[in-house]
Amino acid sequence: MMKYVPMIEHGSYRARVTPRIRRAKVEQKAQTTEAAAVGLRKTLVEPEQLRMEAEPEGRRSLTEPEGWHPYPSKMNFIFLTLLIISGITYSRSDQYEVVSPADTIIALAGEDVILPCSVKPSISVVDMKVEWFRSDLKDSQLVHLYEDHDDRNTEQLQSYRGRTKLNPQELQRGDASLKLSSVRVSDEGRYKCFIQSKSWSDDATVDVSVEAVGSPPVITVDGFDQSGGLRLQCESEGWNPEPFLEWLNIEGVRISSETTEMQRNTDGFSVKHTITVQHRDDKIHCRVRLRHHMLETLILTSSKSFYPWRTLIILSTIAAVLVVISGILLAVFVRKNRVHS
Repeated sequence: MMKYVPMIEHGSYRARVTPRIRRAKVEQKAQTTEAAAVGLRKTLVEPEQLRMEAEPEGRRSLTEPEGWHPYPSKMNFIFLTLLIISGITYSRSDQYEVVSPADTIIALAGEDVILPCSVKPSISVVDMKVEWFRSDLKDSQLVHLYEDHDDRNTEQLQSYRGRTKLNPQELQRGDASLKLSSVRVSDEGRYKCFIQSKSWSDDATVDVSVEAVGSPPVITVDGFDQSGGLRLQCESEGWNPEPFLEWLNIEGVRISSETTEMQRNTDGFSVKHTITVQHRDDKIHCRVRLRHHMLETLILTSSKSFYPWRTLIILSTIAAVLVVISGILLAVFVRKNRVHS
């Protein structure tokens, strides 16, 4: 009989376990768990008797293998160290995230705007890659790139050239917010802020909406209809998003537009509405509204406004008829002269 005395340590407590182990055969006293790979049985310790189990006959002993040593091998130690280090690295990289506001950023055309983006918890991003791009455009077009401690915007969208900037001091605090100068209507869209270090990377989305206040509405007289009503046309351009145009009489009552036109280009929306006024003495307002912005123009449609325009139209019509008749007579005269010649 040989006595095997392993040490079990926990904190400052130390106990001795003295199981009796036969070299040829060891009595099994506890439950065993089958190992799928090698068919070994897991060693368990019974609390009452503190007996340690080994394998049945014909199998290699877990307690007394050949060349067994109570301390781990060098390879095991290295493997364990690498595992711990990788776990720490993953834990550290997992705790950082790139954040941005959930609400849409409202920018006013012609002014500057800040697109917020930062790392939480705060950590310097001076040594990292910071990339801003438009995710709503085809191929995710580049807006601004910071890498290797410098701006690298050779592939930047042409429309953003000279209008983007990162704050170097704020980069040290983990703030990668982008300043966009002289905002345009075409700047409206979805942006991505991407930050990458050697061990982690993350991104956040920033939605930008651009408000543009257009030109003051212009009212022009477009002649008379068959009943003698005065046709008025109101036009304004350069708005974003789509504005609301309305006609109002002197009492503030809305007048329905007869025709409406809406067009959009890179500078925003242009609107054109037409009405016919029958009353000879009235004030007509053309008002264009966009959220908290409003522009308005007034025209007086008095009797004096009607008759000069009607006279002008009649005279213009007579003049046009005379020009046509004169042209016909001249053509006939020239033709006759050619025939006689």
